[in-house]
Amino acid sequence: MKLLFAQSYYLKFDPKLYEAMQPYPPLGTLYAASFMRQRGYEVALFDAMLAENEAEFAAALDREQPDYAIIYEDNFNYLSKMCLTRMREAAFTMIQMAQQRNIPVIIGGSDATDHAESYLQHGADFVLLGEGELTLAQLLDHLSHHHSTSLNNILGLAYSHNGDSSQPVSRTRNSKLETHFTPRRPDIKQVDDLPFPAWDLVDVPRYKKIWYERHGYYAMNMVTTRGCPYHCNWCAKPIWGQRYNSRSPENVARELKWLKETYQPDYIWLADDIVGLKPGWWSQFADWVEKLDARVPFKCLSRADLMVRKDDAVSALARAGCDIVWMGAESGSQKILNAMDKGTTVEQIYEATRRLRAAGVRVAFFLQFGYPGETRADLEKTLQMVRDCQPDDIGMSVSYPLPGTKFYENVKLQLGDKQNWVDSADLEMMYRGPFTTAFYRQLHQVLHKEFRGRKQWRELRQEWQQGKIRLGQLRVAAAIFYRFLTLPLARLKLNRLAAIPHQGIAALPHMRLEDAAAPTPQE
Repeated sequence: MKLLFAQSYYLKFDPKLYEAMQPYPPLGTLYAASFMRQRGYEVALFDAMLAENEAEFAAALDREQPDYAIIYEDNFNYLSKMCLTRMREAAFTMIQMAQQRNIPVIIGGSDATDHAESYLQHGADFVLLGEGELTLAQLLDHLSHHHSTSLNNILGLAYSHNGDSSQPVSRTRNSKLETHFTPRRPDIKQVDDLPFPAWDLVDVPRYKKIWYERHGYYAMNMVTTRGCPYHCNWCAKPIWGQRYNSRSPENVARELKWLKETYQPDYIWLADDIVGLKPGWWSQFADWVEKLDARVPFKCLSRADLMVRKDDAVSALARAGCDIVWMGAESGSQKILNAMDKGTTVEQIYEATRRLRAAGVRVAFFLQFGYPGETRADLEKTLQMVRDCQPDDIGMSVSYPLPGTKFYENVKLQLGDKQNWVDSADLEMMYRGPFTTAFYRQLHQVLHKEFRGRKQWRELRQEWQQGKIRLGQLRVAAAIFYRFLTLPLARLKLNRLAAIPHQGIAALPHMRLEDAAAPTPQE
């Protein structure tokens, strides 16, 4: 039996990320393909990340002639977990393309788990709920008559039927069949037993070419864990919930060694929600990296409280090769951190930044604005935290209610027809938050003008103090001047937008919000 694995995140359909052009293959999809190949199935990959459009998937179907098309989203990439409507539409188109060729479709991922009936309505034959590998294996064994397990006894599955849940029926958009959901499947706890991702299916030379041409180095992605045990009440966790399973430091170091020898990456993105949660994990990992000569510079995600523990994770991070830690700082207001159930303090953010810098590790902040109850004063505390800590990079978002979260339950009655962002730069305030969508889009401009300007000025001044004079500094100086020159006007526009109540377009019949402050091109 031949399986064509795919995913529906098309970089081309996400303008902000397409401009940044830092593509990573769909790691979760590669894990599933490797897992099924280990079980004796023939596998192929359609990588939507670098595709122009869905027509390339149709071509892959014709070329591979698979028995099943498996749209298996990358549950390790935050872009897939954002459940963007443009990518959902792409998945629906891909399902229909397979339907037209009489190829059954199995789909899994965050959005499909949250909206299984919608995917079935658009023609999917089966939806994998939550972590998908074991469910997919059992389903395909059933469909290929390798196993006699009844379909409705396969855990973690959704499908349509006509009154008899043991007999699945494909339905069209207008059919009125019932949907059967089997109980959720327990997660894989021994994740060391999983095979490494099927990197041989990826067009690595193409990725390398893009990275070298755009950035001068080549980056690959890895994961060390599955899930996150923390309780941030805005964080959607449709795949693993609050559960957390970690690979051993040795197992991760051996994969890193294998990637280093096989593909020679210059950089690694550890794409976990949380890396090194268990005390001592980073120290053991650093030991194994040194023992195996597996060191490759990497970036990872973590929390401020994990960086100030007594197990000295920071020095171990540096020893293992960490270049930068992206911290979920979120807010400089303790009131907002408490409301989010974040479990961290503003003081820990400052101290974690200090410790990482002292160890030679760079720091970046994820910032979130617009959480219920946030005032302009709270927002200004976050901006001041950025000025004080001077992170090496920042990422800004606004609170985004996704199903399954406490935050979503609190605001769901305020949601309109639009309940997902179109792309990653959307920043739509979809509930009645503190300020309007236009305000937060303008805040993005203000924040980045100030942050980029200050950062470039510090770097330029340091070069001058070291006697480093070069022609390119004139262009940098011009950019700094432009940012600081336009910042007062940007702030003025932000203040004007702050006076507009967030009660929807209908409350403002005399003007359109986009006319109030059309966002300037992103820097």
